[in-house]
Amino acid sequence: MASLVAILSGLLMSIQGVFNTRVNEKAGLWFTNAIVHGIGLITCLIVLVFVRDADLGGLKSVNKFYLLGGVLGAGIVYTVILSISKLGPAGATMLILIAQIVGSYLIQLLGLFGTEKSTFQWTKLLAVGVIAAGIVLFQWKK
Repeated sequence: MASLVAILSGLLMSIQGVFNTRVNEKAGLWFTNAIVHGIGLITCLIVLVFVRDADLGGLKSVNKFYLLGGVLGAGIVYTVILSISKLGPAGATMLILIAQIVGSYLIQLLGLFGTEKSTFQWTKLLAVGVIAAGIVLFQWKK
């Protein structure tokens, strides 16, 4: 089930990136970013009314540094729109994914942000290399 959710997440991100880029072409990048997050906030509040999973006590105990995720979200939407507008959906997404994989693996290796630290494996580095080679092949022009 978690794998299906991850696949759905990737599909939704691809579609969102293109939608946001189309809005940006008419409305402006930071305005698009604000609108996207505003609509997202309204959507989350509506869902929250039905799901009711708010735990304010738990929120008080969270490391406040982690609340910068909202700032990162604004940066993510900004950079996705910019990269898709310059590289196209496939080119941008491939580079975004390789950066996510490398960044996530480093976070896991170093045990950053409360994640469980893992040991380095050459096979994982090889896998990143294979993905990078795939990106080069995908972008190859005849």
